[in-house]
Amino acid sequence: MNIVALISGRGSNLHAILKGIKRGIINANISLVISNKASAKGLEIAKDYGIRTLFLDPKNFPSRVDYDRKLIEIISKENPDLIVLAGYLRILSPEFIEAFEGKIINIHPSLIPAFQGLNAQKQALEFGSRFTGCTVHFVTKDLDSGPIIIQAVVPVLPEDTEKTLSERILSFEHRIYPQAVKWLSEGRVLVKGRQVIIKDATYGTLPVNPQLEDF
Repeated sequence: MNIVALISGRGSNLHAILKGIKRGIINANISLVISNKASAKGLEIAKDYGIRTLFLDPKNFPSRVDYDRKLIEIISKENPDLIVLAGYLRILSPEFIEAFEGKIINIHPSLIPAFQGLNAQKQALEFGSRFTGCTVHFVTKDLDSGPIIIQAVVPVLPEDTEKTLSERILSFEHRIYPQAVKWLSEGRVLVKGRQVIIKDATYGTLPVNPQLEDF
């Protein structure tokens, strides 16, 4: 499976996926990592793994659509099987999503459909939720609303701050994002409308893979 990754920041989820690939757990290759921010730490992580990187500055384009058209042009040359959004902090245009329909996945720090959009952890705290979590889903034109591949439930503790809750959720993100990419690389993911079926998966529990757990 050939992957292109889009990032904006520290790249910790990108790193988790790269570890899975390096260890032979995920049968995939990341051919290009693109960031909309020159300072994104994830670019350095990708370079450490010998992966080509690109900073594409939004300031050089008159509109979001023009930026995304350039992205489409660049990514299409990679002929990707999958586009992974790993902390990519831009809303994709409908034109971009149509160009790679069914091939884009994202991770969101809540149990979708709860707490969509920005500051999901803050939303969970302010709402008084006892549980939140993270979700890997396919990207559609509706924000944070695509078919769900995998979710992990994370308790909200009375003493939690946005920072502590975010850190605890992130530890689960590092488990389920590589797992979702692994399933996709194995051809085990079937999408029927909004329902996603994982062939031969054990439902009702979080997948246990000791080699992924230290991510």
